[in-house]
Amino acid sequence: MSKRNTSFITDSSPTDVIDRISQAITRRFAVDTRALAAFRIALGLLLIADLAARSRNLGAFYTDSGVLPRTALYSDYSTVYSLHAVSGEAWAISLLFVVAAAFAVAVIVGYRTRVAIVCSWLLLLSLHVRNPMVLNGGDVLLRMLVFWAMFLPLDERWAVDASPADSDRATVSNVATMALLLQVVVMYVANAIHKTDGEMWLNGEAVVYVFSLDYQFTILLGNVLAEYHDLLRLMTYLWVALVICAPLLLILTGLPRALLASGFVGMHVGMLATMRIGLFPLIVVAAFIPFYPPTVWNWISALASRIGLAQPLHRWLRRLDAVVPDRPAAGRGGIALPGPRNLLSAGLEHGRAVFSTALPALFLVLIVLSNAQAVGYTQVPDPGESVLDATETDQSWRMFAPEPLQTDGWYVVPGELENGTEVDAMYESEVSWEPPPDGNAVYPSARWRKYLSNVWGADNTNHRSYLGNYLCDRWNRNHGTNLEEIQIYYVAQPSQPYNETEPTNEIMIKQYNCSGDLVQ
Repeated sequence: MSKRNTSFITDSSPTDVIDRISQAITRRFAVDTRALAAFRIALGLLLIADLAARSRNLGAFYTDSGVLPRTALYSDYSTVYSLHAVSGEAWAISLLFVVAAAFAVAVIVGYRTRVAIVCSWLLLLSLHVRNPMVLNGGDVLLRMLVFWAMFLPLDERWAVDASPADSDRATVSNVATMALLLQVVVMYVANAIHKTDGEMWLNGEAVVYVFSLDYQFTILLGNVLAEYHDLLRLMTYLWVALVICAPLLLILTGLPRALLASGFVGMHVGMLATMRIGLFPLIVVAAFIPFYPPTVWNWISALASRIGLAQPLHRWLRRLDAVVPDRPAAGRGGIALPGPRNLLSAGLEHGRAVFSTALPALFLVLIVLSNAQAVGYTQVPDPGESVLDATETDQSWRMFAPEPLQTDGWYVVPGELENGTEVDAMYESEVSWEPPPDGNAVYPSARWRKYLSNVWGADNTNHRSYLGNYLCDRWNRNHGTNLEEIQIYYVAQPSQPYNETEPTNEIMIKQYNCSGDLVQ
């Protein structure tokens, strides 16, 4: 009897319980090193794609001749720390875009990876601060993914920086991997809570109304699906069920986790083919790469070998490794230096440990609190709020929540020229009040859609003057006869997906004198 009791106590000792809990947590936050490498490559490609998309409207959004000149930026935003605001000239912004692209390429190939990622995050942060009016949820998520990437060992596989010793480690489980996985889950949990504050997501009508916003959102396949209301109601319920199940991404492991992650990926790929929301779906796909377990990566590796892709990639990496400049000795396997240099090396190692462990742990706590504050559960202490604001890591995931928009619309900007002729300053054409043929005629890109939606917002009255100034200046630069005055109208069209026709309401939001002050 005594032996059985002793055995029971031993098996159930606090140390064993703590060990089992620790192992369970470690297993759930472990990320395959190949997944981290793929995540790194995806981040680099997204950074380049983001720069390429923004470069189409570089002058309009990031220079003094655009919609937010630096005088307006400094006037409206109390703290502006942005390299992109040092100059208002297009050539200077273009140079910063090229520098950012170079760092993104270094991220892709894994050359001086940590430095490249830190510089990429700083430049991305600077770009976002330069014009907050064009930012969306995808920009916030990309910024956060690059932020967490600074603390991750992304150079152990498929990288110029990789050393033979790195290949021995199959998975990584630390504070940084925990933060990366939690970031995605917290985003969906916060969004699910916001969605339950409305009615449309619970009664199945939300996606029906989203797809009725012809000018703002629907593209390609979305224009076809907009007529199938029963299918869209089913998609509404499926999406709500999926976001509610987001916490299971941290509970499940192995193939069940991979299947759930694939459900999210599939939904976002569907968004890419149906909605005008920029790179957001691809950014989310990149965020789910670390959720795929070693089983999946073993299968991918075997497939790459079977189709003959593995060897060419290895040869390409070896050639790249041969041509790049020599890298500094890695901290992981450096040789201890004698005397004061040894103390310096120890200090650097200590600093590296703080950077890779304590800092992400601090920000993980702050970001969980930030999301809890966004849904009304708690408050972030003032010092923490200051840190979040300074690093642009504050978050609120209200995508289509608590309910989607229920008003679509477009702009009409009649302007009077010096000779008395009337033109549309927005589209540089004759004035027409008829509905445009499609959203591309109204919003040339997802950035323009976001910007013009924000201009229509009630809290952005100054930006209506900035838009008027930009439209006057653009016309006068490109035409022989100058504009004297414009009127900015928003033609609002309430969404009524179950009616064949929808009413419109012409709302003048600004009358602007082209020779007057910047703000009128």
